[in-house]
Amino acid sequence: MPVPKLTQGAPLPVTVIGGYLGAGKTTLVNHLLRHAAGRRIAVLVNDFGALPIDADLIEAADGDVLSLAGGCVCCSFGSDLMGALLKLAQRAPRPDQLLVETSGVALPGAVAASLSLLTDVLLEAVVVLADAETVRARAADRYLADTIERQLHAADLVVLNKLDLVAPQAQAALRAWLATQAPRAVVIDAVHAQLPVELLLGVERAAARGRVAARRPLDALRPRPAVAAETLFERIETRIERPLDVRRLGEALADPALGVIRAKGILRDAAGAPVALQLVGLRATIQPLESMRPAGGRLLCIGLRGRLDGSAIRAALERAEIGGTAPGTS
Repeated sequence: MPVPKLTQGAPLPVTVIGGYLGAGKTTLVNHLLRHAAGRRIAVLVNDFGALPIDADLIEAADGDVLSLAGGCVCCSFGSDLMGALLKLAQRAPRPDQLLVETSGVALPGAVAASLSLLTDVLLEAVVVLADAETVRARAADRYLADTIERQLHAADLVVLNKLDLVAPQAQAALRAWLATQAPRAVVIDAVHAQLPVELLLGVERAAARGRVAARRPLDALRPRPAVAAETLFERIETRIERPLDVRRLGEALADPALGVIRAKGILRDAAGAPVALQLVGLRATIQPLESMRPAGGRLLCIGLRGRLDGSAIRAALERAEIGGTAPGTS
């Protein structure tokens, strides 16, 4: 049976958010909605009771749909994820970004696998939250161990939340344990699930529609009010005018030695065609674009302050460049 067409135009970017009960999924989703920065975010949840949206974000309620501030929307899908996706596809205007919040006992990897079968949905990331204070105890529980192990194993990014509740001397052992449980993920520390939005969501709305946004200073891209945790991160933005071997660049940026947690690029491939490069953790994806500005593209790399290797990123760009001079980094 053919899979129904869900969207028109470019694929709809989707982030799957998972984690056991109490890890901080509700806090994270509300944070993303509050700092959407012009993105029309659609949130799909099993039921509204499992993910209470902050009351002041709700503008109207109609059955299983909540209309939220800033053009965002929240839909309950129960057991019919495909039906909810079809309903979202009929909304005008179309959402810019889709968040799928899974229940505490659900397996985000299984949801991601289902979504990856849809050619018009672009799976950007599987983000799994873990409560720093309780995750090891929960993972040792005979009833929860298998679920938590499979949640962590599927993650591209693990948000190690509530880190302020763990003594500094115990944090290194916790991260070492997580490295064995989530071998293909990058672990990000957080308090109250407060993280820069651009770490978790895709390219800016304008770029996702094939237009490279004007370059802006870092402060202009940060949500207001500023989140203290953002001082832990830094970014390198590069203007790129020439074609690149985009796949080779994605593989190079995925090397943990470069310190890149998130990379987003609007680039031209070796044939000169416009593409979007997304790197989340250790996984890179490339998406064709319909158009981009003639002036060229850009690459944005985000990592922990002091660990983002600008020289290595520049070298990766030079190796991927198809002829010409080196790009300019700011």
